[in-house]
Amino acid sequence: MEDFARDRSKLIPILQKAQGAEGFLSPEAIADISSFLDISENDIYSVASFYAQFRFTRPGDHIIKVCLGTACHVRGGERILESLERALNIQCGQTTEDFKFSLERVACIGCCALAPVMVIDEDVYSKVTPAKIKEVLALY
Repeated sequence: MEDFARDRSKLIPILQKAQGAEGFLSPEAIADISSFLDISENDIYSVASFYAQFRFTRPGDHIIKVCLGTACHVRGGERILESLERALNIQCGQTTEDFKFSLERVACIGCCALAPVMVIDEDVYSKVTPAKIKEVLALY
């Protein structure tokens, strides 16, 4: 935080930097920011929770995003999501106990011609089938 002035207007950039360092906003980071800016932790949570970019729990080492846009939905995106939930033993929005994977759903990835699509980190997997799930996960 030494790069920032003790000014409430710097809250968002400070939150972004804190999340960049840890991957999420930990209670300890929120407490440190609260002390640094002399604002309540509740105020910080109310600002941070407004923005989808901030997370309050540790994400997995690999983020899996399953597209459920129209083309992916029609071509079995829900089946892909359900197969991943079974394979990872978590629900959408959760992280595996070993913090290896987090599972998310997205409205559209923009690869409609390749549906159904999932992305792991920056790797795009197209025309995914439930049978391919374990094979793809084994790569990570």
